[in-house]
Amino acid sequence: MNWYVVYTKPKWEKKVAEQLRDKGVECYCPLITQVRQWSDRKKKVEVPLFNSYVFVQLPDSERNAVFQSVGVVRYLFWLGKPAIVRDEEINIIKKWLDPSKGNDISVLSFQIGDSIQLDSGPFSNQKAIVQEVTNTHYVLVLESLGCVLKMKLK
Repeated sequence: MNWYVVYTKPKWEKKVAEQLRDKGVECYCPLITQVRQWSDRKKKVEVPLFNSYVFVQLPDSERNAVFQSVGVVRYLFWLGKPAIVRDEEINIIKKWLDPSKGNDISVLSFQIGDSIQLDSGPFSNQKAIVQEVTNTHYVLVLESLGCVLKMKLK
């Protein structure tokens, strides 16, 4: 079965994911914890990593089942077809957001332009190119994932 990306109404990601789970649809809404400040207090809240997106895994023949949930707008399309997300990409996101892993990152002395392979953490076994080196952080380009990773030095 493929993972598809469902576009939701703004701020409906968690509600849509809960409705889909109740209907027996395998779904994933990656959440991160942020500290939000109001005029009288600060509070930790869980917010979606991707605004207005929920990942669903279901057979192609049952794709219309998601529209029975309130808050679902449409599928995300890529080149005229529903966008498909690979299992490895979903697993990387899950691994990256898992707080129990306690991902330790060791930093060696790298130069700009060095090609390295990450050997630990959520992006283990990924190749990266060092784009920037400062006293406080490294910036790495993960070409296979199409993203830039900024790592703080402790």
